[in-house]
Amino acid sequence: MRGWRQILAMAMALCGPAALAAAPRNVVIFVADGLRPGSVNAQDAPTLSALREEGVSFGNSHSLFPTFTTPNASAIATGHYLGDTGDFGNTLYTGYRMFDSGNFAHRAASNIAYIENDAVLGDLDDHFEGNYLGEGTLLALARDNGYSTAAIGKLGPVAIQDITQLAPKDGRFSVPQTIIIDDATGAEAPPLDPEVRAALDSAGLPAATPPRRQSAGNSTSAGTHENNSSQQQFFIAATTRVVLPLLQRRGRPFVLLYWSRDPDGTQHNQGDSLNTLVPGINGPTSRAAVRDADDNLRQLLEYIRADAALAATTDVFVTSDHGFATISKHDIDARQHASASASAGVHYDDVPAGFLPPGFLAIDVAQYLQQPLYDPDRQGEDADGNPIYQRLQAGVHPLLGDGLIGGSGRALDHTDADIVVAAGGGSDLIYLPQADAPRARRLVSFLSGLDYVGALFADDQYGVLAGALPLSSIALLGGSKLPRPAIVVSFRTFVLDRGRGRPGNDLQYAVQIADTALQQGQGMHGSFGRDNTFNFMAAIGPDFKAKYRDPMPASNADIAPTLLQLLGLRARPHGLLTGRVLEEALQGRAAPAGAIEHCLAISGPAADGRRTALEYQRYRGRVYADQAALRVVLQTERTGCRRR
Repeated sequence: MRGWRQILAMAMALCGPAALAAAPRNVVIFVADGLRPGSVNAQDAPTLSALREEGVSFGNSHSLFPTFTTPNASAIATGHYLGDTGDFGNTLYTGYRMFDSGNFAHRAASNIAYIENDAVLGDLDDHFEGNYLGEGTLLALARDNGYSTAAIGKLGPVAIQDITQLAPKDGRFSVPQTIIIDDATGAEAPPLDPEVRAALDSAGLPAATPPRRQSAGNSTSAGTHENNSSQQQFFIAATTRVVLPLLQRRGRPFVLLYWSRDPDGTQHNQGDSLNTLVPGINGPTSRAAVRDADDNLRQLLEYIRADAALAATTDVFVTSDHGFATISKHDIDARQHASASASAGVHYDDVPAGFLPPGFLAIDVAQYLQQPLYDPDRQGEDADGNPIYQRLQAGVHPLLGDGLIGGSGRALDHTDADIVVAAGGGSDLIYLPQADAPRARRLVSFLSGLDYVGALFADDQYGVLAGALPLSSIALLGGSKLPRPAIVVSFRTFVLDRGRGRPGNDLQYAVQIADTALQQGQGMHGSFGRDNTFNFMAAIGPDFKAKYRDPMPASNADIAPTLLQLLGLRARPHGLLTGRVLEEALQGRAAPAGAIEHCLAISGPAADGRRTALEYQRYRGRVYADQAALRVVLQTERTGCRRR
């Protein structure tokens, strides 16, 4: 395989350096969902490993917290932190009852929504003035300036890249101007342009995406032992045999995003480690998923490098949306101590004895407050035919972890519940629809005493709360259209003993408590350990330095500003929480100027003396959060920053 510098030299010989410098740039963004930097090696990921060596390696990279897919998809798309986009998690409290407007002929559903779904995203757009994020995206700005645009791969984050294209008309999707191909293509997704359908047919490819063939299993039956290669082979074939040739025929520069569901989807569902922490997500099925993503990138790069002119005008940015860890439903630390919470002491038919059930946070909060708990994911009707959610009794857990606490349990447009819990996995979002400050204070006091809680953040409007830091400290307070959580609860993380003494690779053995229907031993993300905030980032192409190790902090919010500058485009932001241009990684730019500040923020003490301690870096006015933990703070530790 020819290297990028060889391709560039060939193009310069053919066209001359001046012509290449003046040529419009193409951009390809490749997202390997859930890829951990420690998983990238010559055996499992030779393409990713070579690209990291050949181009720019961002060794101080960051996912945004909460470390979920759609929040980071919103950051990659817009270049804004989550306080502006309002995409705080894959599961959100929307503030209204979804599909009540009749979009897509859906029955009106809960006001808690799982947003890795095109119809849900479209309904959000319809409710929030055509763009629930409230910010323009890289693809939309490129499209408005004459670029051809395409987004291919995982359902949800793909459509977020040009989110206004999902706003329904007459309750239905229109054909988007950006080519969108995801899991739901051919079903409930934006329809394909006739030109794209014809090209798929000519290439012998279906117009509907093949389904995933992976089972998550349950507490007595192991999950999948196969990666997602069959579905992803369709995506990469559609990209290299249909979409890229079509974009080239149009004769305009292009921006293309490819979102690989692996290794994330397989790490979530793998069956190598049922109810045990070893091998966790380091078993053969998870490693095969890393190779799956790597193979997709290989095919994409081979297409680009086969055309010297295309390679010489195309920048490729590779990232992962977040890291990953192995799920624990029992152990809360490396010494195998079990959770003593009330929810872990109840018998459930589908949960091993002593294990935390899905919805453990909602169960414990409801019991503490002595209020009814309703499951928004189990909807029925009352005697008068009105929609109502199931009230849960002892021994029954929320189906997916979400919960409505207090109120009538009726499925109202504006819920009468006192507390809404949106379960995510490594962290949960707690909303207070009535903005009750005394209740927020009481909740934080209770939560800080739970043994599975790893860090607490509370809305600034409630003032200083012992044990919690403010949302503004992690850029979750901004111009969001969506309701803002009152409290963000990150669950505990720890590293198995087998990971200690392995410098640089101990995060491969990280474990996190997770509020999910998945099993102990499978994979999850969303928490505030460095195992989740440390993502993979690298870039290559005519505008990026070769063999450059970038020591500066970088994040998913920095990608769009950097690529917009390379394309000569300027965003029109509404919010103030924006990423930076990664100037130090670009050709012809000087070495980084200014020192990195390493900072610590410490909350006031909770009743047991522990405090939420946030470790972060600050560079050029941006905050890069490393990790946070509710812990005992040493007397020598102080809130503040120091330069290195």
